[in-house]
Amino acid sequence: MQTHKIEEVCQLLQEAWLESPNDSLLSLIAGFAKSAKHEGALDQLSDDVLFYQLKMRHHATNDMIPGIAKDCEDDFKAAILRARGIEKDA
Repeated sequence: MQTHKIEEVCQLLQEAWLESPNDSLLSLIAGFAKSAKHEGALDQLSDDVLFYQLKMRHHATNDMIPGIAKDCEDDFKAAILRARGIEKDA
């Protein structure tokens, strides 16, 4: 794992843990696994699932993932024309 990912997961875990300080770290992670409908052992929980649960815990279920939202294009045709250099960015 890269250093920035370790720092990010530590920050996200700290924020979540401060919201429920009486829980142990393992029970906190188990709660995230349960909300992700993970049925296997906790050591089988992927980093991506944990990151997603930590980042999206205060968002509505139909909200777009923040990292993907920045790349989202409402107008597909305009995005294709910009990618081809036919249309300039506004």
